[in-house]
Amino acid sequence: MVSPSTGETASHATGPSTPGGEGTIPPYQPPGGYAPPGIPEPKRKVWPWILGLLLLLFLVIIGMGAVAWFYVQPLKYFTETNNSNNNANVNRGNDNRNLNNSNSNTMEGNQGVNNNSDASDDTPAPTDEAVVLADLTNLEHEWTVANINADKKKLNRILADDYVGTSPEGRSQGKAEYLRTIERDTTIEHWEFDDLKVSLKGDRASLAGVIRFKIQGQDVAYRFVDKFVWRDGRWQATASEVNKLEGTSL
Repeated sequence: MVSPSTGETASHATGPSTPGGEGTIPPYQPPGGYAPPGIPEPKRKVWPWILGLLLLLFLVIIGMGAVAWFYVQPLKYFTETNNSNNNANVNRGNDNRNLNNSNSNTMEGNQGVNNNSDASDDTPAPTDEAVVLADLTNLEHEWTVANINADKKKLNRILADDYVGTSPEGRSQGKAEYLRTIERDTTIEHWEFDDLKVSLKGDRASLAGVIRFKIQGQDVAYRFVDKFVWRDGRWQATASEVNKLEGTSL
């Protein structure tokens, strides 16, 4: 573009001059934020606010549902557990009553049966002599303790109903008399078994050996042979023979 020349044209371009010829007044410039009159301001959109409120309402509902779930679940579990325990207790109570009734009936049915007759046990007799020797040795110790204490209940179990014993004096004695005449012995201080030997034949066994006593400071020994039968799943004594060894006191 070519700059305008001085003179009249320039005078029109620059506007009126000030008195005295000092410079020119620049043309009017509107402010930067000026809006021409008659142009309306842009309207604000409402739908984002509505969408935000709906989202907030949705989150509130979700939160309340979660709180309700966490509150109801433990209460439901507690109720179900209590019901289960109550049912279990009721069932156990019924079971106990049934067991008690069954035991009562069993006891009534067993009245009048010999005390030495246990429930039938079909367990076969052991066939290993070492096992039988150990079993009969233990039984001999129980028998000795029962004799010392006059424990008739224990003796009734150890002795078979057809038991017959022979004393050192040669006198025979059946089970009923044995139990009736047995008395407690407080003089025996110690005892031990020696030279034990077992003989096994089917459900029959015999044990031979020596029993040594210390009675009031004196030693006395007896050689014995005890016979047993396997009945009701255990060994029972059917006979015994006892002889005093020579050279011992008492």
